[in-house]
Amino acid sequence: MSIAISVVVPTYKRTQLLVRCLKALLQQRFEKDRYEIIVVSDGPDDDTQRIFNGFAGYEYPALRYLQLPSKKGPAVARNYGWLNAKGAIIAFTDDDCVPDIHWLEQVYKHLKDQEYAAITGKVIVPVNKRPTDFEKNTAGLQFADFITANCACTKAALVKTGGFDENFSMAWREDSDLEFKLIANNIPVTRVDTAIVTHPVRHATWGVSIREQKKTMFNALLYKKYPRLYRQKIQSAPPVLYYGIITAAVMMLVGALLTNTPMVLAGAAIWLGLTLYFICKRLQTTSLAPAHIAEMVITSVVIPFASIYWQWYGAVKYRVLFI
Repeated sequence: MSIAISVVVPTYKRTQLLVRCLKALLQQRFEKDRYEIIVVSDGPDDDTQRIFNGFAGYEYPALRYLQLPSKKGPAVARNYGWLNAKGAIIAFTDDDCVPDIHWLEQVYKHLKDQEYAAITGKVIVPVNKRPTDFEKNTAGLQFADFITANCACTKAALVKTGGFDENFSMAWREDSDLEFKLIANNIPVTRVDTAIVTHPVRHATWGVSIREQKKTMFNALLYKKYPRLYRQKIQSAPPVLYYGIITAAVMMLVGALLTNTPMVLAGAAIWLGLTLYFICKRLQTTSLAPAHIAEMVITSVVIPFASIYWQWYGAVKYRVLFI
């Protein structure tokens, strides 16, 4: 039989996560000779190739390992994968995900015999009742319209849209960009809640929320390409709270330079009030462990400035008025 589905998994130096993902993909309740698994390393990675080679020699579906010559981001890796795929249906998941055993069965059921079509499946993120801020943000993937952790397209649809925009060089907004391309090309995207992928939350180092702000630059690129869809589906208005905090800080600074005590005090009061509001908002439904509270206090002081910096950086880089 010919290959019906090609599963594309981008990865880079996350061998333990990849092994867990591969084991789930190898246990699919789908004919073994009807699907292939394509792992694409985002750059040279001897450890990943060695781990992958350890799966060879067994009665598995076709396993293929592709490697980019240098690190270029998951969008490039996914494109390289589907362009080399044999299946008429391309299913995407990530190396930190665990597809349900019926995942491919459901993907095939909803995309077979269709030329231009796509589906987005259900993502489950297991978290505690009072998760950390990072866990809560990851859990938000459960409500996303279209994410690469669990989606599939006919190869014809990918050819028509051009696949992933490789200007999105980090794992951020490249999936929304593909969704918007599908919409622009009148290619239907169907929600399939029976196609399930679990996305466990991986360990995060202290202050990860500050480093994550760099991704904000790609919001500007997505907004430039699809301003109406961006405001409709991603962010309906600019981050007013962040701008308020920054404006208050500038007021304090200007007041200090002018030796205007009332201006300094007014700026300080507004900055403190808005920052405390931001801290409380982040802690409202998250962990109240002392270490987590301390992290939220410190990072909440930095995040508004880091976020707006990267947002403006993206606006300048991609030449778009985006505030």
